[in-house]
Amino acid sequence: QVQLVESGGGLVQAGGSLRLSCAASGRTLSSYAMGWFRQSPGKEREFVAAISLRGGNTYYVDSVKGRFTISRDNAKNTVYLQMNSLKPEDTAAYYCAASPFGRPEDLRIGARYAYWGQGTQVTVSS
Repeated sequence: QVQLVESGGGLVQAGGSLRLSCAASGRTLSSYAMGWFRQSPGKEREFVAAISLRGGNTYYVDSVKGRFTISRDNAKNTVYLQMNSLKPEDTAAYYCAASPFGRPEDLRIGARYAYWGQGTQVTVSS
């Protein structure tokens, strides 16, 4: 079992930055690829970013490429999402998740993740 807890969300003006953290307890995160997803009211959950077991490969949805950076520190059992140049359309609840799969096509699918955090709200004002 893995327990995931996100933090770092908040209210920020457009153009600003936030850094989300996802801390894990239970099994070590180094056994899982990690991803970030987001969901806005009335919208489906959306893949945002994913990172491979050791951090050598990262994947992003096109809308955040060049603005968001996913990283991980396996020694600290923590995954991060650095979000720069935030836009109002980035407003959502952000969730981190752990996946036993490793293929890029799997990491973009929520159903391929075994464990989820409770989410942290990010609100970007215009």
